[in-house]
Parts: sequence; C-alpha cells; structure tokens
Amino acid sequence: MNDWPEGWSDDRNARYGRGSADAQPEGVRSMPHVRRRPTVPPQPVPPQSAYPQGPAPGQAPAYDSGYNTGQVYGSPQGGGPRGGGPRVPDRGSVRAPGPAPDWRRRIKVGSIVVLVAVLGTTIGTYFWADGRMLREVDLAKVIDRPKEGDCTTYLIVGSDSREGMTAEEKKKLHTGSAEGKRTDSMMILAACGSGNTMISLPRDSDVEIPSFVGSESGKKFPAQGRRVKLNAAYAEDGPELLVRTVEHNTGLRIDHYAEIGFAGFANIVDALGGVEMDIPKAFKDKKSGADFQAGKQTLNGEQSLAFVRTRYAFAGSDLDRTKNQQKFLATLANQAATPGTLLNPFRLYPTLGAGLDTLIVDKDMSLFDLGEMFFAMKGISGGDGTSMNIPISGSTGGNLVWDKAKVRQLVQQIQNDEKVTVTGN
Repeated sequence: MNDWPEGWSDDRNARYGRGSADAQPEGVRSMPHVRRRPTVPPQPVPPQSAYPQGPAPGQAPAYDSGYNTGQVYGSPQGGGPRGGGPRVPDRGSVRAPGPAPDWRRRIKVGSIVVLVAVLGTTIGTYFWADGRMLREVDLAKVIDRPKEGDCTTYLIVGSDSREGMTAEEKKKLHTGSAEGKRTDSMMILAACGSGNTMISLPRDSDVEIPSFVGSESGKKFPAQGRRVKLNAAYAEDGPELLVRTVEHNTGLRIDHYAEIGFAGFANIVDALGGVEMDIPKAFKDKKSGADFQAGKQTLNGEQSLAFVRTRYAFAGSDLDRTKNQQKFLATLANQAATPGTLLNPFRLYPTLGAGLDTLIVDKDMSLFDLGEMFFAMKGISGGDGTSMNIPISGSTGGNLVWDKAKVRQLVQQIQNDEKVTVTGN
C-alpha cells in the first residue's frame, strides 16, 4: 500500500528531484498572470557640450539639475547656480578658521584685572580702617620734650577701662566695677633698623611727676618733686601726663601712643579664633580668674585677659606679669600676621574692627605707623629683637626703683639706633 499522494514516491532512486515522481523534470509551464514587456533596444545618448553657452537669445533659461554633468547642485557654469566653472562654497555657509588665541595677551589682561582688583580692595580697606581709628591723644600738649632719636618709639598701654561693658561682661572677665581708668600694663616699643626692642615699665615703678599742662584745663602745673607709682600719672591726668612722666624719667622721646581696654583686648583674641600659648608652669589666680595647666593651649578672649592680668600667683609679682604680657602680645601679633588672617576677609575684617573700635591712639598716628608697631611686635616674637623689663636696682616703700645708669645707656642706644646690649630684670 502506498501512503504517498499521487505523483509522489518514496523511492529515492526513481525521482529526479525532491517532490517529483518522474525520472525527468517537468517542462516550463506558462503562467498566465505574468506578462513580460517587449524588450526595447537602448537608445544612444546625444552628444552634449561640456560647457553649454546658455539659452538662445530671447529664450528663458531652462532649469538645469546638473545631473548631466555630474554636478550635484546646478550646472557647472559660473559661480552661481547657473554659472560656469567649479562651484565656490558660499562664505556664509562655511566659516573660515580664525586666528590662534593670543595667550600672552590674555594672561596680560587677566593679570591687570587681578592687580586692579587687589589694589582697589587694598585702598578701600586702608581708608575704611583709617576712618575708624580713634585719634584722641594730643601729644602736642606734652611740654619739655626730649630730642628726637633715630628710632620710632611707641608707648603701648593696656588700660583697665570698663567703658561700654555690661555687668555680665564685667563679671565674666573678672574686671570688677571700679570707676575711671588705670593702667595695668605699659611698654615702650622701639622700632629700629638695628633691631626692635620692647621694654616693659612696671606699674609700681617709682617715678617723679614733673611739671605739666593739664590735658583738659590747659593750665600748667609746676613740679613739686612728688614721687608716685607710674600708673598714678595716668590716673591723675590721662595719657598726656603719662607720656610726659615717662619722657621725664627716661629721657626718651615718645613718638606715638596706643591704648586698648579690657573689652577690646578680649574681642581681638576672639576674632582671631584664639591665641596659642605655651605655658611652662600651671598657675591659678582668683582675682584675675586665671586657671591654667602647663603646656600648649589655645586661649580665648576671657582666658587671655586673665593671663596678662595675673600677678599675685607669681613670686616676682608685677615683674613676672610684665614678662607674660610681652610674651602674649608678641605671640598675638605673630599669629595675626599669618596669611590665614591677612588673606581671609572673613577673619581680617572682624579682627581689624575689634581692634580699631577700642584702640585709642595719638592724633598723628597713621595706619602705616600702626602697622609698623604691629610688625615690630611680630618681629620680636620671631627672634628679631629684644624684650625686657626696664632695669631695676631695688625698691622703696613698695615701689620699684630703676637702675639709672643702665636706663641711661639703654636710652642712648635706642636714640642712636644701636644694637641694645643692656639687660633688664
């Protein structure tokens, strides 16, 4: 029985092709639905001129696709769509490459812009700071002054003024509530070409009050040979009499005066973010509020004020205190003059503002003079100078007596801008 359809066979040898039972393949069948068109012989292309001369006179130019000459857009005639010759790219569609950038010129212009910005900021800062200086001390009222020397001298005073402080601030800073102003520290800073010198004048120094002109009354008071503690001169008639007394007892002319109170001192330290001090020995003082351990530590404004005011915790009392004051001021100046402060407006301006708001100077003090004073203190911290107490020979009635011979030699060296060789206590 054959299961294959009619015309199919499973005999592989009997078929000519797959699916066919015949020994030979079928002939060609006619497919009525396919009609072939008669073959047309190709016609020759008429010859064309390579460069046609355009339309005949009186005839409108015909559109030329350009395909007959191999051109993609228009004919090869002219420079436009119908012109002859090769097509020139439109200048509006293809941008010519520009000249290479002049980096030297760009750097030069950029440098000028930066320089102008820096100069503008510097000048603006100068006038802003200069306008905030409190020029209240008139050294023209000081009489019988010593000769001028080769160095610039500053009398730096730390007063215990509580002006502007609230009761809470007085309690926090352990300043008490005494009325008026007194001096807790006095220093002579000599800015010299041969080296800077900082000389502390103990507040308990035994000095003579000379003749003077009252800063307020203008009345002249004759000398009476009164001997008092140095800070009594400040309490009696203010900065002018203090300068007159220092000049009279030392023979050294004071060129400029600078004074700062409790609040201003603490604010400067806080604006800087504190001052790092290396305290060699722990000490504690109830009156100033000092309580320090030995070693390196960063002091805030409150702690710094306690550090420079402490004297009862030391065997040398006021002499040891003045040494701490010198050390602290030099460290403060050194840390304030770092690039992190000078180049950072968020730290520089608060620091300048805190200092200038409470710093009292003489009428002739310029911002340049103030900067010289500041950097002279910084130099002493870096080893470029000398810090010392004024030479002491003994004491009388609780007052410290200066060594007149050494003081005279010290003053002479400063006046002549010589290297200071005198040593203090």
